Amino acid sequence: MFAAERRQLILEMVRANGAVSLRELARVVQTSEVTVRRDVRALEAEGLLDRRHGGAVLPGGFTRESGFPQKSHLATAEKTAIADLAAGLVEEGEAIVVGAGTTTQELARRLARIPGLTVVTNSLLVAQALAHANRVEVVMTGGTLRGSNYALVGSGAEQSLQGLRVSRAFLSGSGLTAERGLSTSNMLSASVDRALVQAASEVVVLADHTKLGSDTMFQTVPTDLITRLVTDEPAGHDDRAATELQALADQGVQIAVAGGGTGPAGADSLSPGRQARRDMPLPGQRRTHGGPGSQRRSAAASLTDQPPGDRARVADLRRR
Repeated sequence: MFAAERRQLILEMVRANGAVSLRELARVVQTSEVTVRRDVRALEAEGLLDRRHGGAVLPGGFTRESGFPQKSHLATAEKTAIADLAAGLVEEGEAIVVGAGTTTQELARRLARIPGLTVVTNSLLVAQALAHANRVEVVMTGGTLRGSNYALVGSGAEQSLQGLRVSRAFLSGSGLTAERGLSTSNMLSASVDRALVQAASEVVVLADHTKLGSDTMFQTVPTDLITRLVTDEPAGHDDRAATELQALADQGVQIAVAGGGTGPAGADSLSPGRQARRDMPLPGQRRTHGGPGSQRRSAAASLTDQPPGDRARVADLRRR
């Protein structure tokens, strides 16, 4: 494929999806990430797209939200690894909330194996994944259906969450930065996600590496309310993504990184088909807040004690 053809295809993928990782671009155009990075730089110089941590986004500073068909085919392997790792945080008999998104849909498929759960959600896709699960109770919010992501939004959804209290909220979004936290491109979705956060003692964000460093219009969860981030391993040369992860850890977010096979340095090496996992607790003293925020932080510390067996071991990744 000639350079002009490659760049046209890259541009079409970014326009269709809003944000695409270098890995995905390299896979589709069948070339190396080094070549794709060179193409992305050239397209950025022409003002046709913007570079972000490990990928490319639409120009203008804020990524737009992709539709479900586009999202469902983006970073699928990474979302699977993240969902496997996040499911290990959930224990039998818990009550949790799960927000809308393709990554949370993957999580729901794994939650179906955990008996005694109560799952509150505004996502039709999450509810569908759990519909036939044995001994899992699904509670749907009210609201108006938003067809682009099969989620219930609006005042009905928000009001149905009032007075609710659960152990954890699992949320995804369109972008994640250390400065603003989790964000999304839709105002109605952001408002419901904020209501989900208010119902939970702890907040777990599921975000693959394409979301790191991306900033979208509406903030849903500020960084100081995020207990834990579950993400995948950025490419070894992606220094900006590593910097963003460190900045999140410096602000008190525990980072759990999912990877396959041999795993990155600092992660446990596991047998083929299993997932490697590592946590990045805040280097030094975690800052404290009064009220519910401090309860979330103190409760989060207990999550680092994971049971043995099929779950991956946890290793601390200290500040370099």
